[in-house]
Amino acid sequence: MTALETRRESTPSSGRKGKLSDVGAAAYFVAILVAGFSIVPVLYIMYSAFRTNGQLSASPAGLPDPFVLSNYTAVLGDSAFWQMLFASTVIALATTAGVVFLGVMAAYPLARYEFPGREGLYAYFTAGLLFPITVAALPLYLILLELGLPGTPWGLVLPQVAFQLPVTIVILRPFVRAIPRELEEAAAIDGAGRVQFFFRILLRLTTPALVTVGVLAFVGSWNAYLLPLLIVQGSEWTTLPLGVARFQSDHSQDTALILAFLSLAMLPAILFFTMMERKIVSGLSGAVKG
Repeated sequence: MTALETRRESTPSSGRKGKLSDVGAAAYFVAILVAGFSIVPVLYIMYSAFRTNGQLSASPAGLPDPFVLSNYTAVLGDSAFWQMLFASTVIALATTAGVVFLGVMAAYPLARYEFPGREGLYAYFTAGLLFPITVAALPLYLILLELGLPGTPWGLVLPQVAFQLPVTIVILRPFVRAIPRELEEAAAIDGAGRVQFFFRILLRLTTPALVTVGVLAFVGSWNAYLLPLLIVQGSEWTTLPLGVARFQSDHSQDTALILAFLSLAMLPAILFFTMMERKIVSGLSGAVKG
């Protein structure tokens, strides 16, 4: 083969590599742009809370000069903030536990067992993704009212678990299905039944997916507004999103104080999501492969 032929054969591949690199650069640019649109408003809220109302009025986009801590200390010194933080934490953790436990319990038979109507049952769960919560708000409240659950944490936890189960099952089913059946057969030979296989082996192997759905459930519960507004508004279980709205109406003239309350209200969810980011990505990629 001559040098000219070698050059001709290498030219198309180098052109393809150039196109792929261009696509990768464009994807990175779009990702940075989207991240900027998401992060910049959050950063603006956080650092603007270190300013006074006078500084905000004089230069809305300026930096704190000097830094003022009184806004944050005022919010942290308010007992109502800590009460709402406790309520949001308890409700979010209970919702997360319910979503993860019931989700994996439902995904296991839908992925591993053959029975009549299995795919129809799975389609029923996935149809829940298309069901907006606003449509069910009124009948749901009437049902909870009959059960005496409004104003209680269970009145909020149970509906949130129900509405987050569809996406949980959609993520978990491919993970459970991808586990080799040889493992289950080997466990059966060693004397482990299906329940023992579920708790001792399957839960460990699906940890990335369980973390993913757990984080999504926690953040979804933490940021929920409509259901808490209907169920726990005005009770001792008022959550932080409701507290932000109430705090804003009570301190409508103090913009810097409102920004401090908003920053502290969203900080736990942001930190939790950031710490679990890698496991979320691995969990979602596993679901896509499955």
